[in-house]
Amino acid sequence: MTISGFVAGMHGDKRPFGDDVLAHPLVLFFVAVGIGLLAVRVVVKRPVPEILSERMLLYGCFVGLAAFLAGNWFAVHWLAMRGR
Repeated sequence: MTISGFVAGMHGDKRPFGDDVLAHPLVLFFVAVGIGLLAVRVVVKRPVPEILSERMLLYGCFVGLAAFLAGNWFAVHWLAMRGR
């Protein structure tokens, strides 16, 4: 969650899929997380809360969100200063 959130945050300012709300990289990040959890459900053939607790899923979402914001800050501030 940390790595994918950071990478999604680095592309958050560019809006590569358009300016629509559903095309925002943060929304697409959480859609990808949902697809990943569905894939885990299909592969393991058990409900995800039996594998990961709800608390760990929530922590993962918050860590992914924090990493998204850190990646966005990194892309906007640090890389922009290096480009000048």
